[in-house]
Amino acid sequence: MIALSVVIPVYNEKENLPELIDRTLATCRGSMREFEIIFVDDGSKDGSREILREASVLNPEIKVVMLNRNYGQHAAVFAGLEESAGDAVVTLDADLQNPPEEIPRLLDELDKGIDVVGTVRQNRQDTFFRRAASSLVNSVAARATGVSMRDYGCMLRGYSRMVVNAMIGCDEHSTFIPVLANSFAGSTIEIPVKHSARTGGDSKYGLFKLISLQFDMLTSMSTFPLRMLSLMGGVISMLGIGFGVLLAVLRLAYGPIWAANGIFTLFAVLFVFIGAQFIGLGLLGEYIGRIYHDVRGRPRFFVKEICGRPKNI
Repeated sequence: MIALSVVIPVYNEKENLPELIDRTLATCRGSMREFEIIFVDDGSKDGSREILREASVLNPEIKVVMLNRNYGQHAAVFAGLEESAGDAVVTLDADLQNPPEEIPRLLDELDKGIDVVGTVRQNRQDTFFRRAASSLVNSVAARATGVSMRDYGCMLRGYSRMVVNAMIGCDEHSTFIPVLANSFAGSTIEIPVKHSARTGGDSKYGLFKLISLQFDMLTSMSTFPLRMLSLMGGVISMLGIGFGVLLAVLRLAYGPIWAANGIFTLFAVLFVFIGAQFIGLGLLGEYIGRIYHDVRGRPRFFVKEICGRPKNI
């Protein structure tokens, strides 16, 4: 029986893979547990596949799941979770910014019966923009799940088999794994971990991907935006009624000349209503689009090839 599964999504990380493989293997072997390391290649074009394929031949503990194209980090993690067999599952980024040597600390918490072990990156070596975006994601995720965590953006996380099985059983395509896991967890905890600067390759999360991730989390995990839209609509309507009453009173007091002079104020109010309508349509469009994708029933990803099969399976 596999005690530990480590799932690592990979996309164009050939500069980091040799060191990542060596350090992750050394850490898992030092844990004195039966383990497997599942690399999920998310459509790499830089030679990462060849490195992973060779590693699976040389090391029986390594399995490589190769997707036929790039589906995104969270879909790749799901592919790894579906292939995992461990009682404890740890996810890890391939960029080496989160050291694999932190894995035993997550296992210690999972051994205590914790369902989800999150991590908080200490002394983050990211740009101000990335830190600001991460802070926004953490704030929204905490409100969507009701589970307050300081660092939802860190992929170094530990999950119990119960939580992994629950996530695999979900059919929705657009999802944010840390939030989804917390929705099933009976107990969660966060521990501080080290964070290193990227030494090879480039970050795969630019401005537009971060915005897309934020929309995924908002619309796939909560109806909070729709509730806020209803609340905002109610407030705007009350303000509009109050402003209309004020205009009527002032018109009676000062005559129609004063009312004509306030035409631009009325235009400003109109623009507020138009803007609110567009915001509402945009949010509704996001939800309807995700319903459309789920109704079609297409798979989250397509596995092109699996290299290596851990000897314990």
